[in-house]
Amino acid sequence: MVVAIGFEGSANKLGIGIVKDGEVLSNCRRTYITPPGEGFLPRETAEHHRANILTLLKESLDVAKMTPKDIDIICFTKGPGMAPPLLSVAVVARAISKLWKKPIVGANHCIAHIEMGRQITGAENPTVLYVSGGNTQVISYSRGKYRIFGETIDIAVGNCLDRFARLIHLSNDPSPGYNIEQMAKKGKRFCTLPYVVKGMDVSFSGILSWLEERLDILKKDGYTDEDLCFSLQETIFAMLVETTERAMAHCGSNEVLVVGGVGCNVRLQEMLGSMAEDRNAKCYATDERYCIDNGAMIAHAGALLYLHSGETKWEDTRITQRFRTDDVEVTWR
Repeated sequence: MVVAIGFEGSANKLGIGIVKDGEVLSNCRRTYITPPGEGFLPRETAEHHRANILTLLKESLDVAKMTPKDIDIICFTKGPGMAPPLLSVAVVARAISKLWKKPIVGANHCIAHIEMGRQITGAENPTVLYVSGGNTQVISYSRGKYRIFGETIDIAVGNCLDRFARLIHLSNDPSPGYNIEQMAKKGKRFCTLPYVVKGMDVSFSGILSWLEERLDILKKDGYTDEDLCFSLQETIFAMLVETTERAMAHCGSNEVLVVGGVGCNVRLQEMLGSMAEDRNAKCYATDERYCIDNGAMIAHAGALLYLHSGETKWEDTRITQRFRTDDVEVTWR
């Protein structure tokens, strides 16, 4: 039985969580929120993480009712992600490892989402749709690795949603994607948008450019912001469901699991659920506690890695911005 503390800070979410043998004891989080119409920049995001990380560490320990001596291993996000935020959190994790004299484990952010989703939902061997602000991948486990069957060839689905929210000046609080989801519920008129599926891969940048170029024209034609949010969601989610279903058919899978921040979207869950029902399969999803970047998922993934592969060598605790999902040897399955 291992008690692991996980540090997550690959983007604008700073999270610290404590997990004991798969049970989440604490999962505290802070979010860097920028004004409407603005995204989050790496340097400012890193400054936010540095300003909040020690307070969040104390909070996480207090919620779990633990002290440093109760912790067995220190886990942190090695990558992928934005370099300055990743580095600011990794430095603290390495310092804590030395101060507390605990082994350290660098976890893959994408793998952590998958393993936390499997742990919470009970999914055994699902085809995974991983959708977030920085990643969009259709994944399935095979021969010791999580294999990528399809992915975005340009920007991630969450980045597409975030940038469209900036285009129409939606608030970033609590997140642009959530606010688009609420606007989409009020949409009544569908606007036909480019639908870009290339084999098993998808592309979102062209859809965004199409909307940017025609936004004023569309509004003159009577389309509201709510209509456009609705149309964008329906189009890009249909693309994702199509490629996910194709991967399920190829793998003979009867389970689908959606993870990542965009996986909180209820409409996406409904569309995946409908597809799964048609295939006599099960659809699994988690709520915002575990879909959105968090420290508990890093602690859980780090614990799995530690139990089956040991700690990370000190010289290997550097961050890796482009840490592919299929670069990790999955020794625990």
